[in-house]
Amino acid sequence: MKTRLSLRALNRATLARQLLLDRTDLPPLDAVGHLCGLQAQEPQEPFIGLWTRLRAFDPATLNDLLVDRQVVRTHLMRRTVHLVTAADALAWRPRHDAMLRQRVLATYRKELEGVDLDDLAKAGRTIMADGAPRTMAELARAVADRWPSPPPRALGEMLVAALLPTVQLPPRGIWRTRAGVRNTLLTSWLAKDLTPLPTDAKDPVGQTLVRRYLAAFGPATTADLRAWCGLSGLPAAITALRPELITFHDENGRELLDLPDAPRPDPDTPAPVRFLPAFDNALLGYHDRTRIVDDAHRNLSVAGARVVLLDGRVAATWTTKNDTLTITPLHPLTPQDRTAITEEGQALASFLSDNTTTALQITTP
Repeated sequence: MKTRLSLRALNRATLARQLLLDRTDLPPLDAVGHLCGLQAQEPQEPFIGLWTRLRAFDPATLNDLLVDRQVVRTHLMRRTVHLVTAADALAWRPRHDAMLRQRVLATYRKELEGVDLDDLAKAGRTIMADGAPRTMAELARAVADRWPSPPPRALGEMLVAALLPTVQLPPRGIWRTRAGVRNTLLTSWLAKDLTPLPTDAKDPVGQTLVRRYLAAFGPATTADLRAWCGLSGLPAAITALRPELITFHDENGRELLDLPDAPRPDPDTPAPVRFLPAFDNALLGYHDRTRIVDDAHRNLSVAGARVVLLDGRVAATWTTKNDTLTITPLHPLTPQDRTAITEEGQALASFLSDNTTTALQITTP
């Protein structure tokens, strides 16, 4: 009979693997790799995501990684913009190609009816072959003579988010910098080819994704894995990996997959207050998010709310405006809770303001 893991046990495992139970001394590049990337459609949020996980995090180090092409901003898991290591982008992008096409088509199927996507991809690659960065609108205009009927937005998104492996160039994503999106081909930016996708029916790239996902998010169900990457459950990869995985059940009897030596802390391990950025994968990386957030507040992260973890669970949202960090609890707080949230909030405010004075307020739930 499989061991049953409580919701609290899953919570502590998630916090440990997401580097939220204890801050780590990992270099930022290693942290980005361990986390399988950070969701990054809001350009400044990965800096907060790393600050809340790393000791003595300096935003300049992430700036350097972007400029030096060791990390990139690209469409990947779930067709969302992720900040990932250059090595992961090259290795994982081909495995996501079909999913990216299907997700853009799900939005623009009517608008792109009759468009041969292979021809569109070829035309886009020809235009981008000169290495010049382009906005999505510029790329759409460049192919509009051949495909005049589809709206530019549909053409542009299909090219930039699906057909062409592209990256968003700095200064987009640089700390405290506002910059529009300029795209270039991933292979041009990194001066390396994409890693060829193996034809092995056991899906070795998928196996790597499963291992990496479990290391950062496990124990987890196959539905959780699918929710994280947007791929169709990776059944061949999971079948091939089963002999090296261990399994549990959650409180609802669902099977959980895991790596044998991955951390599963005692459920009574204390969990510190943590402030998470918008769209953090600690929440979005699961189909069943109840390990970290109540169902009533499940969609806060989807809506882009920044959240506060108290005893490992979402207990408040937070915003910044006019040099004030405002925390809005989702339920009444004890005096001890308010003190703990205030202390961590003041540390975050100092980080965001470069050690200048920022006001902090906790509103009424």
